[in-house]
Amino acid sequence: MEHLDGLEAQSIYILREAYKKFGKLGMLWSIGKDSTVMLWLAKKAFFGHCPFPLIHVDTNYKIPEMIAYRDKLAKEYGLDLIVHKNVEALESGMGPQQGRLVCCKALKTEGLQQVVTKYEFEGLILGIRRDEEGSRSKERVFSERNRESEWDYTNQAPELWDQFKTDFPKGNHIRVHPILHWNEIDIWAYIERENIPIIDLYFTKEGKRYRSLGCAPCTGQIVSNASTIKEIIEELSNTKVSERAGRAQDQEDAYAMQKLRKDGYM
Repeated sequence: MEHLDGLEAQSIYILREAYKKFGKLGMLWSIGKDSTVMLWLAKKAFFGHCPFPLIHVDTNYKIPEMIAYRDKLAKEYGLDLIVHKNVEALESGMGPQQGRLVCCKALKTEGLQQVVTKYEFEGLILGIRRDEEGSRSKERVFSERNRESEWDYTNQAPELWDQFKTDFPKGNHIRVHPILHWNEIDIWAYIERENIPIIDLYFTKEGKRYRSLGCAPCTGQIVSNASTIKEIIEELSNTKVSERAGRAQDQEDAYAMQKLRKDGYM
């Protein structure tokens, strides 16, 4: 309990610091467990209200249940939800058949950049964790991008003793990562403690479940009998398989995520 309290307090501090230091901020909501926990934390940080618009970059390839869950929760919470698609890329026939990295760049990276430009966001709040994937372990809590949202992961300010750099050149784009210090089991333990409504794709159906959610053609299920959060935590405590092992774009290139994120991927 003390461990989760500490994680929660740190995340709330980061969210409030971002709100204080930056102008127009948006919060990415991928509809998965991490970004839904982040939304919950934002509501706690700001007394039941999320002061940031929620952004979902839709690729037209999401699992249908994800869209239904998104719309249901947005209505229940009264969220200011921005749904954006890279319409030009979709109309040109863009999809996984063009190559998964090409597709991700067009529908996600470029789609996200379109949102930033259209709504003039100074920064984005994202629900990524260091333990989830190699390139994310290189991130900072307050991470600078240039005007084109490109990330120089070789040149980042140190963040020691919660002393975060929040003074960046005007015009640059800032990514804020409030749950960077959490791990996968922390997320599930917090969901259980807080009774956070989570999409049921994470629970077993006919012996399989999703551990990570993304686009339907690129996201595989794992063999699992976990039908409760306790069973998911037990399963995770005894696995050596990576969380994103079922994500096809990660298998296409050993440095796929680093290449995508360098160019502005979420």
